[in-house]
Amino acid sequence: MNIIDEIKESFQKGTILHKLIYLNLGLFLTVQIVRIILVLSDSNDLFGEFLNYLAVPANLDVLARRPWTLVTYMFLHADFIHILFNLLWLYWFGTVFIQELGLRKLLSTYLLGGLAGGILYVIFYNIFPAFSQVKGSSVALGASASVMAIVAATATYQPNRRMHLVLIGSIKIVYIALAMFIFTSMVDFSVNTGGKIAHIGGAFMGFLIAYYYKQGKDITRGFESLMDRIATWFKPGKQKMTVTHKRSSNDIEYNSQRVEEQKEIDLILEKISKAGYDSLSAKEKELLFKMSNKK
Repeated sequence: MNIIDEIKESFQKGTILHKLIYLNLGLFLTVQIVRIILVLSDSNDLFGEFLNYLAVPANLDVLARRPWTLVTYMFLHADFIHILFNLLWLYWFGTVFIQELGLRKLLSTYLLGGLAGGILYVIFYNIFPAFSQVKGSSVALGASASVMAIVAATATYQPNRRMHLVLIGSIKIVYIALAMFIFTSMVDFSVNTGGKIAHIGGAFMGFLIAYYYKQGKDITRGFESLMDRIATWFKPGKQKMTVTHKRSSNDIEYNSQRVEEQKEIDLILEKISKAGYDSLSAKEKELLFKMSNKK
């Protein structure tokens, strides 16, 4: 097996966290290859134009012609240090996020956080006079808003969980998230202002997702359903649906299944009454949501 096959296999078998990291790395390498080609062909001036087709612009007219940039910008990095720190934070907090809220929620939080950050960036640059001179040429890129959404969601959902930091020791995750937010989004707001605005949008979205999830409300459900429908468009070949007429699910078996499901729900409700909603695992919460929506 060559290295390409190994990468493909690793991507296919990896979790959504690994796939997000691979997508960011893959686009970063693509950008660097394009940069090398342009430098060797003495066309380095075109590199900025290339990035502009993937980065989200503040200019509304340009954005209307390139709506895809609201998605592509959150996977786009041009500098090594930028992608290094984004992926480190994504891995550290993404690992904890998965344990608390599950894999499926990680993807929706990443995407919704990125969208919120990009939209807030565009809104601010078109509303506030301070940006009137630069909004025509300003663009935003990077996974920071998406990563900040995951950081904020993790800290909101499980603030007392601890992480071990080198040279510092064990510290509550909420303090780590607050420090990261302040230093990357609030300090020296005049530098990388667009990026910091996007950070704020991503963090706010992550906070909302986790806050309502703790209350038993999944505000990402509609978005996830939309993503599922879009994903079916890219599946190779549509198979014909076949209907079988097995007798395995007769009335007795159906009623038995309903009884077992009710037992599971009763156990979950009992757990909530004793230890609160936060004591449920991601699987138990998912089952509770599913059963509550059954007609």
